[in-house]
Amino acid sequence: MPVIFITDALIFVLVFMVCLFIWYSRRHEHLCIPWRQVGENPLAMATSVVLLFYIAAGLLDSIHFHPRLDDENQEEIKYSTNILSVLDVLTEKLRSRVEKTYSAPFATHAYAKEMIDQPDGTRIRDYPRLNYGGSHLNDPDKDIVPDILTKTIIGIVMGIMIWLVLSAMIIFSLSRIRRSDIKTEFRCIIRGRDQIPGKIPWHVILITLGCIIIGITTLVYLSGFYHVLGTDKVGQDVLYQSLKSVRTGLLIGTLTTLIMLPFAIALGIMAGYFSGWIDDVIQYLYTTLNSIPGVLLIAAAILMLEVYMTNHAGDFTSIEQRADMRLLFLCMILGIMSWTGLCRLLRGETLKLREIDYVQAARAFGTGHITIMLRHILPNVMHIVMISIVLDFSGLVLVEAVLAYISIGVDPTMASWGNMINSARLEMAREPIVWWSLSAAFMFMLGLVLSANLFADAVRDAFDPRIRTIPAS
Repeated sequence: MPVIFITDALIFVLVFMVCLFIWYSRRHEHLCIPWRQVGENPLAMATSVVLLFYIAAGLLDSIHFHPRLDDENQEEIKYSTNILSVLDVLTEKLRSRVEKTYSAPFATHAYAKEMIDQPDGTRIRDYPRLNYGGSHLNDPDKDIVPDILTKTIIGIVMGIMIWLVLSAMIIFSLSRIRRSDIKTEFRCIIRGRDQIPGKIPWHVILITLGCIIIGITTLVYLSGFYHVLGTDKVGQDVLYQSLKSVRTGLLIGTLTTLIMLPFAIALGIMAGYFSGWIDDVIQYLYTTLNSIPGVLLIAAAILMLEVYMTNHAGDFTSIEQRADMRLLFLCMILGIMSWTGLCRLLRGETLKLREIDYVQAARAFGTGHITIMLRHILPNVMHIVMISIVLDFSGLVLVEAVLAYISIGVDPTMASWGNMINSARLEMAREPIVWWSLSAAFMFMLGLVLSANLFADAVRDAFDPRIRTIPAS
């Protein structure tokens, strides 16, 4: 039985809007030109492949449902009260293989000593064997290193085979589109001399795709036998937590932007175009909002939401629904706080554009103000909007980690990199130290933020009219 959270609906609305924007851009040359320049950038294409894998994980984790209960004695179809996602089904082994407590990456024994009952009735204090990690090994001390190497090689070989099949499909599709020979396409891609319109560096895309696929297949194969990134305090797999946190990071970055954009675009253009008392009111509004300490505003909003959910407990039938509402409310607060910077930029640009000759001519011919703003002002400030979106995304992902660290972020029951970092505070003070939860959150967050920043640099270079190069016709 499908379950649709509010954030699930919003994220698929956002996907639809992105598809609509792509369709709109293909029909307008002034938008196609900068995007072609982005496509020519090898670094942008490599990072876009990485971002697509993050997006795929987030979308799979946004399709929720109640699993069906398998009971042969029941004639009626019944569903569990638990709520799972497609990603949960794909990572069933990671989700269900829970240990007792901490265990290090690739460990076969627990991280802390316990009292163990011996066959002869005596009890000793030692590190107990894990229930799942390395349980297939007869002698872990001797067999673990050769076993890990063997399974790593198997995972790499599987990844190479999958990559070769996908590469062959891509090359075949390109040859059909260009109506050329497959060997010719293969040689062009290998030599980096691809000549398709826009000169997309397919060799970089395929190499990045191969590295990611090989890494994923190796991790997937190894995770069937070991806890690749260890387990946390309650024995849950850290790799599973890291994958589940991808959706939270993407939602914080994208939904906040979706909420912020209408305010920033509408008020920024209105302030610059109309000037006078309208400009004064809008400036007073965002100046006052910037004067309020952001942390205090978020803390007050989250406290109000907690009080509301406590007083209306019947409206929230599950823990997941409560956590989803808190995430949505956090995105709304961050969106209300973050529109002021873009609004200032758009106001300044609109002040310049309203004095341009074609805008003055439109006014002289009696064209309405709304028409002028939509047809003459908005298209000429879209490069600022695009640059701000991609630059603000990574900052918002990092904000979630900071807010969780001071306990005003997403719900503690929701998987997020911020919650993983927050829980790692106490783990870092243990003896011996538990370092893998913090390291896993850091690696996954670094991959997303670094890829977003590098892609943002390419978008900025392509859309900034001061440094953009227009290809000769």
